[in-house]
Amino acid sequence: MKKLVKFYVDTPLILRILIGLIIGASLGLFVPQAGFMTIFGNVFVGALKAIAPILVFVLVIASLSSAGKGIGGRFKTVILFYMLSTFLAATVAVVASYLFPVTIPLAEAAEGYTPPANLGTVFSELLGKMVSNPIAAIIEGNYVGILTWAIIFGLAIRMLASDKTKEVLNDISSAVSKAVSWVIQLAPFGIMGLVYGSVSEYGIEIFTDYGKLLLLLIGCMLAVALIVDPLIVGIALKRNPYPLVLKCFKESGVTAFFTRSSAANIPVNMSLCERLGLDKEFYSVAIPLGATINMDGAAITITVMSLAAAFSQGISVNIIIAILLSFVATLGACGASGVAGGSLLLIPMACSLLGVPGDVAMQVVGVGFIIGVVQDSLETAINSSGDVLFAATAEYREWKKQGKEIKF
Repeated sequence: MKKLVKFYVDTPLILRILIGLIIGASLGLFVPQAGFMTIFGNVFVGALKAIAPILVFVLVIASLSSAGKGIGGRFKTVILFYMLSTFLAATVAVVASYLFPVTIPLAEAAEGYTPPANLGTVFSELLGKMVSNPIAAIIEGNYVGILTWAIIFGLAIRMLASDKTKEVLNDISSAVSKAVSWVIQLAPFGIMGLVYGSVSEYGIEIFTDYGKLLLLLIGCMLAVALIVDPLIVGIALKRNPYPLVLKCFKESGVTAFFTRSSAANIPVNMSLCERLGLDKEFYSVAIPLGATINMDGAAITITVMSLAAAFSQGISVNIIIAILLSFVATLGACGASGVAGGSLLLIPMACSLLGVPGDVAMQVVGVGFIIGVVQDSLETAINSSGDVLFAATAEYREWKKQGKEIKF
């Protein structure tokens, strides 16, 4: 048994995930009645979602309490990368929507979902979550609240606590990280269950209805992931960015694609940052922050779906309004994290800017839920892999200034 476990652990994780993916897809196509398979995916995602809030809370407190000098500069850089990338993603979506305008047959309106009325509502909810009870924030997976309180406690402990207290916090942080690594070892079984569930339920039909809209979304997301983001990294580091880009997408994006949860992928990203040699004090804060504000995929979804709604109604959108839409999509996407329904519920707000009636906008939300099995998966993959990509870029940029060798 020990030899079998050792063989399993020693086999590269990405290879194990690929095997699980193939098995899950094959069973989904040929044995769709084996519904028990989905339990593997549910348990894996449930375990990641359960441990992630504790991991973030403990790591951020431990990191800030003993943080050295120079961390602040990297935070400014990574926040700039996160926001710039999200805005450029929205801009790419605007350009692509004009070059390849899509009109869609509208579905039934999405029921049971209440979209925010405007940006003020989004940020009001965001501020409310920042000051929510810290215990409740951990239980509910409210990462805005978790980050806020962890930063406050971390800075307070740094100012007032003894070195022994900080050492205990670091030990607790290491223990939680070790527990997370055990959960990540189960990823192949989780991916197998998740793929089985999607394939057995939807098959390939999802690519036929609303196909043009889905292709436009996929094209925009891949353009941002493979052209825009690498361009930002290349300019910042003045070297070929693709080895780093592909590594992040392979080791973070693949898992995020199937979990469809940025929060669940935080432990995966933390583990990747460690393998990339990044400073734990930095990435333990930058990664959960990225899961909150680095929203390229969400900005693309909001922009493309809103413009598709306008074009379907015969509404002409001038370039000034389109640029304004990019800003709204950027800010809305950052505020969308933690909101039930994610980016889709920001579509009516953006549609109101374009003069699209509310009932039509909610029908577009309904379309979003139909294609969400692909759209939301890729959106999460782009968002989550970008968190590691820009955290690493901010770190390596500092290394370059100090004359250190960069390897990725």
